[in-house]
Amino acid sequence: LIGNNEKLSEMARTTMNEHCSAVILNKLPRKLGDPGKFLIPCEFYEMEECLALTDLGASINLMPLSVWEGLLLPKLTPTCMTLELADRSVSKPIGIAKDFSFKVGVFHFPADFVVVDFEPDPRVPLILRRCFLKTSRV
Repeated sequence: LIGNNEKLSEMARTTMNEHCSAVILNKLPRKLGDPGKFLIPCEFYEMEECLALTDLGASINLMPLSVWEGLLLPKLTPTCMTLELADRSVSKPIGIAKDFSFKVGVFHFPADFVVVDFEPDPRVPLILRRCFLKTSRV
């Protein structure tokens, strides 16, 4: 409780910053929906720039066997994992490419890629998982 009327009149006029004014006047930009998936340009050793699909719902980094063979990488680590795809089909990976380094912008990132034998979209040969975004601070 305020016992002094002078203090009350001082508090009655409070200046607001731009953000508060925008909230009160409903002038904030409209919030856009979550894109779910988007493309990130990336580069690999001996491969021209490509786009990687970043899927916020993906739990693994995925690389087609044809891309892995074209990059002349060391042996794959065997795995007994099975993948359930979006269409409910099941796929068995060929192996895992451990500590695979690729470039996004000016930064190089190591990542493990699950290598699967499927026909890739030539424009988007890789799928990156959600955790990549935390690592790269995208």
